[in-house]
Amino acid sequence: MSGPEKDENDNTPERGVATKVRPKTKKPSMYRVVLMNDDYTPMEFVTSILMGIFKKSKEDAMKIMLNVHQKGVGTCGVYTFEIAETKVAQVMEAAKRAQHPLQCTLEKT
Repeated sequence: MSGPEKDENDNTPERGVATKVRPKTKKPSMYRVVLMNDDYTPMEFVTSILMGIFKKSKEDAMKIMLNVHQKGVGTCGVYTFEIAETKVAQVMEAAKRAQHPLQCTLEKT
């Protein structure tokens, strides 16, 4: 037998191109950091938190603070879980140090 037929006992290595399959990376889940209104935390403190921790401009901080005051909640930003969790912890720690009952949470978008 001659020709291109392959014998079952032939140990010749196969020839071809090896391809590497790359796993698809998923975008991380995003979380909204939210401040809740209370009757005791001063508006100036909320504004300073927004400017300090969330790096908002004075104008943006005032808008968010007024939203918290008038509607009961305000979104500070949307971040990956680790960053959102850190920002919530920073807000809660600052409020505790200043003896304000300000509440901050995160929610999945």
